[in-house]
Amino acid sequence: MSSDIVLKNYWSGNEEFAELFNAVLFGGSQIIRADELENEDTEDSVVLEHRKQAEGVKAARDNIKIMKKSTAYGVQLVLLGLESQEHIHYAMPLRVMGYDYATYKKQYNNNARQYKKQSAQQDARLDEHEFLSKMKKTDRLLPVVTIVIYYGEKVWDAATSLHGILDIPAEMAPYVNDYRMLLVEARQNNLYFHNGNNQDLFNLLEILLSRSGRTDGKKEKAIDYTRKHKVDKAVIMTVAGTMNGKIDYNELIGEGEKGMVSVFQETWKAG
Repeated sequence: MSSDIVLKNYWSGNEEFAELFNAVLFGGSQIIRADELENEDTEDSVVLEHRKQAEGVKAARDNIKIMKKSTAYGVQLVLLGLESQEHIHYAMPLRVMGYDYATYKKQYNNNARQYKKQSAQQDARLDEHEFLSKMKKTDRLLPVVTIVIYYGEKVWDAATSLHGILDIPAEMAPYVNDYRMLLVEARQNNLYFHNGNNQDLFNLLEILLSRSGRTDGKKEKAIDYTRKHKVDKAVIMTVAGTMNGKIDYNELIGEGEKGMVSVFQETWKAG
């Protein structure tokens, strides 16, 4: 099973997803709750319209959820996206900007279609500016927050903002819009989790992705950690998948601690 599928499956869980965003955005404070999250369509492909041509842009996210938070003033809605990276991507800020734009454009397009439908029924009250914009002055799109988790052993040495991949004359830099991304390196971070699965996941990845020590030493340390902390099998499966290991589901489910050890052994045999 590919690491992409394993990671998408793990982060599809609302508890794990909410805890990750709380750790990255709010230092572990429980601002986002699991029961406020709902899955969204990960396909945000859009068509870019130019004067003489149209170009389709495919933007398929790894995970995206909508947060529906009740307040005294109604319901607050925020879109939360998560991207998993096994390798360093030197154009990642541009990719994240593309994902976010596609999500905003999808909202805008849906809104514009509603106005077009209402207009056909002569039920819309748009002035000339709103008609041109396909958007009312009072319309608001849902904000989007995207986190990138990097699972590689090498230190991330790529840019984390749009300015980092632009060649900008110093005097022009203040006037060129920037776009920064939220990056988490699994190999080393200071995230605070209440969720035990997330804590075990990142602790094990930190052990296995460490650039210091012998390979067999890291393996033994990881196996010892799973025994000592009685790590959930879903976490073991995710870690093994992330490390491109071969997972024997029967051993994992049926043999308890022995199965956990076997998973790590298979992971390291696969390199």
